[in-house]
Amino acid sequence: MKVLLFISVLSTSFLLGGNIDIFIQSARMQIGKTLTYNPEYVPLSFPMGDINITKGVCTDVVVRAMRGLNIDLQERIYNHKKNHTKYYKGLYSSDKLNPSIDHRRVKNIQAYLTARGYKVKDKFKSGDIVVWKVSNKFDHIGICSNKLNAKGEPFIIHNIGEGAKEEDVLNSYNIVDHFRVFDK
Repeated sequence: MKVLLFISVLSTSFLLGGNIDIFIQSARMQIGKTLTYNPEYVPLSFPMGDINITKGVCTDVVVRAMRGLNIDLQERIYNHKKNHTKYYKGLYSSDKLNPSIDHRRVKNIQAYLTARGYKVKDKFKSGDIVVWKVSNKFDHIGICSNKLNAKGEPFIIHNIGEGAKEEDVLNSYNIVDHFRVFDK
């Protein structure tokens, strides 16, 4: 029995680590493909709807990285918002469900991850998701890379205006939230 428990814990650790690597690689694969920042509204198919890979916003980096793990935030946020409206009430001018845009909004991803219990107050690790306020006006979201700066802080994979990039910007904006999805 103890051997089975040890094997189970060992395999779970391996799978979590593997998920983090796939998540980061799925985010990194957008670099050089997502070339512009384009917040236009586009009606999307549901589930697994996406705009053209050549364009997107910061949330698209997270959504596409999750899809590398077969996790569809479009469907998950839509269903969560439908069944748990209290988490999303008043975040935007309309509380109406919209599968074409709800998953592409920072505050909705933030509300979903908070409701799921993924918020942490800890040292930033590879695979973590960070939410910032930029110039005290704009919400922004990105993914901690496994590439570290000289201080040991992760680079960020994000899109803040010129397409998907991996940059040393963790502390360049006002951090308002920090989530760890894969290492709970």
